[in-house]
Amino acid sequence: MQTRIHPQLAARPEIVEADRILRSCVHCGFCTAVCPTYQLLGDELDGPRGRIYLIKDLLEEARMSPVAAAHIDRCLTCRACETACPSGVQYGRLLDIGKGVMAETVRPGLTDRTVGWLLRAVVTRPRAFSLLLAMGQAVRRFMPASIRKAVPGRQPVRHYPRRRAARPASRVVILEGCVQRAATPNVNRALEFLLGIHDIGFEYVAGEGCCGAVDYHLSAHAAGIARMKSLVDRLLPVAAEVDAIVSTASGCGLTIKEYPRVLAGDPVYAERARRVAEKVLDASEFLAGLEFDCEPARVAFQSPCSLQHGQRLVGVVEGVLERAGLELVPVREGHLCCGSAGSYSIMQPELANRLRERKVAALEENSPEFVVTANVGCHMHLQSSVRVPVLHWLELIADRVRLIEDPPQ
Repeated sequence: MQTRIHPQLAARPEIVEADRILRSCVHCGFCTAVCPTYQLLGDELDGPRGRIYLIKDLLEEARMSPVAAAHIDRCLTCRACETACPSGVQYGRLLDIGKGVMAETVRPGLTDRTVGWLLRAVVTRPRAFSLLLAMGQAVRRFMPASIRKAVPGRQPVRHYPRRRAARPASRVVILEGCVQRAATPNVNRALEFLLGIHDIGFEYVAGEGCCGAVDYHLSAHAAGIARMKSLVDRLLPVAAEVDAIVSTASGCGLTIKEYPRVLAGDPVYAERARRVAEKVLDASEFLAGLEFDCEPARVAFQSPCSLQHGQRLVGVVEGVLERAGLELVPVREGHLCCGSAGSYSIMQPELANRLRERKVAALEENSPEFVVTANVGCHMHLQSSVRVPVLHWLELIADRVRLIEDPPQ
């Protein structure tokens, strides 16, 4: 793709990066076939190839119309297009850069600005989110059905057996996350339990803070980068002392793994980000070499986009589940997004709900006993519509694992 970047933008490092990404696109259209919004809307501008042209125009003209901006905003950033692309176009990164420039040239409507500000103010602050979530759960049954679906039901706290090893075979840091610690608190408890079975020590980092994904993907790049640097500062002192930094929310894990790309131009944080990111593993990567024996069950796995298209961890969770004795049922259109996509289900509810209906039909098609996923956003988005229990895959293994008692001394 030929480009003529606007002189006002051409010298900026991120624009140089975007120009390189644009030039790697060969217009083949393979991306269009796997794009969820194109499948729903049938408009070329609501597919990756069309959006790439819109971003190209933005960088060449240094302006964008509100109509064009709406097509960009409808993107889920699921990155299925990256998986399908034979040229390796880094569409997700291009979209982030494009949205940053778009935020400088197009003023969103009052509703979008207000909702975006509220999301950034609440979701990134675990205490505030926990309080609002508890209030919503308390009155959930009195809400209209359309609103009730957006509020996850209260999870009973699970108390798994504590199995801390006196001399752990290895040690990890577990990331708490922002939303997950309030909405699905049993996930990390399940991981603690599973690590204890294999004599693996764990710890948390005080004052962990948000990974920056919410701000960054809502085009508040300066705020997002500030949060990224803050988390790097928290994690760097322990990164060299542990075997891994384990994420149980695939969206957070993907964001931290991509810190080196986002912070590449920072003379102080580029190397720090690399040292932190190289220690970050999704829970499935860390547990892939460990064995668990579970009571059998039929399971449908919904692979989050951040796991399969972002981190490119295809088949890893499935392998852990199958080796543990759980039966995975086929799931049609497994590459398609469920519609959660971080803040997307709030900012684009009509499209998000249509995608959820399509995903739920595929998940329930082969009569599973459980639906499991690997990201808190997908978990919350799906559990209001699926007719069987929706769990994080770690919870399912922890709930059904058979324990072998230590032999008497």
